[in-house]
Parts: sequence; C-alpha cells; structure tokens
Amino acid sequence: MGHAGMAATVVRYLRSAGFPTAMEPAPVDAHPRPDLRAVGDDERAPVSPADFRAVLGNFASGVTIITAPGVDDEPWPAGFACQSFASLSLDPPLVTFMVGRSSTSWPRIARAGVFCVNILGAEQSGLCRAFAVSGADKFAGVEHTPAPVTGSPQLAGVPAWIDCRIHAVHTGGDHLIVVGRVEAMGAAGEGDPLLFHKGRFARLTPNPA
Repeated sequence: MGHAGMAATVVRYLRSAGFPTAMEPAPVDAHPRPDLRAVGDDERAPVSPADFRAVLGNFASGVTIITAPGVDDEPWPAGFACQSFASLSLDPPLVTFMVGRSSTSWPRIARAGVFCVNILGAEQSGLCRAFAVSGADKFAGVEHTPAPVTGSPQLAGVPAWIDCRIHAVHTGGDHLIVVGRVEAMGAAGEGDPLLFHKGRFARLTPNPA
C-alpha cells in the first residue's frame, strides 16, 4: 500500500472512531505568556547553558522537519528542523514538539493552525541543514505534496509523516510546547532514521551478535 492508500485508510479509521477530520484550522496564540519566572540578575543559575547542552547532548534523538501551509498574505509554506518531537497520547492520538520562542517560522505555523511532522531518514541530513537555516527559501528545490487532511507540506522521500492540527500550546521557559492532534499518518516501512547525538548527526549500527 502506497502513502496515498495508507493515508486514506488512516483517515477512514479516524472518522469511524469519531475524530474530526474536516474542521477548519483555528489559529493559535503564537506567543503565549510564560508562567515560569526567569533567573534574576542577582541570582546564580543552577547550571550553566554550556553544561546543560553538554549533558543533554548525551540523549540521542530523531530528527524531523515541521511544516505548515501558507495562509492569507503569506501563501508560501513554512517549516523548520526539529529534534524535540515525541508521541504523547494514544487516546486521543496526540504528538508534541518544542519550538524556541524566537523562532520566525513558528508564528506562521500558529496562524495556519496545522502542521505536518516529516520524520527524516539516515540519508537526509542535508535536508535537515536546509531547514535549519533562518531566512532562506527552505523549500527551494524540495519536492513535496499536500498532506491529505491539513494540506501541510509532506516532504518526498521521508520514512514517515504525521498530519496534525494544533491542539494546545503551553509555555516552557524560552520554548513553547506544542501539542498536535493526529489527523492522518503514513510510513514507508523501510530505511534507518536520522539521529542527532552530541551535536552531530548519527545513524544506527547493528548490535554485535
């Protein structure tokens, strides 16, 4: 079964289970006010940013590209590279990602009210680098098709994709925690994932027998 057939099957299942699949996307507040208090100038932070990055870099993560369709007077699509993606809930089907409050792509995704998570494969580090650059035409030369429910860009050749509507946005210090409700998804079922570990791309290696 190809991507289109799998997408249609998932959409039919979501509809039969009572999940909405045809609602108009609702824009969300792109910059909700944080509830957390920042460290004051006269206080010592518990850990330094350098130590924080060094220690957390030991946690290997997958790599995704979050995309959204253009809206209103900005008809071109938006997207950015994101490694802070995770599944959140089975019932209802929810996923989450984190985005910096200073992101220039996020306000446009918030306006669209929808997004597609494109999970990258081991050979797609170049695609990740292209979407990690701010201010460039990230979609130049990148083949993509509209995701089946939201119309968000589904990038060609990715091992898996998840089509979502924005369900909630929470504050988390200098980042926002975005929760998406899954409307459709699909997977090619082959190929290794692209990983990020200690500041560099990595890939799976077979365990010794």
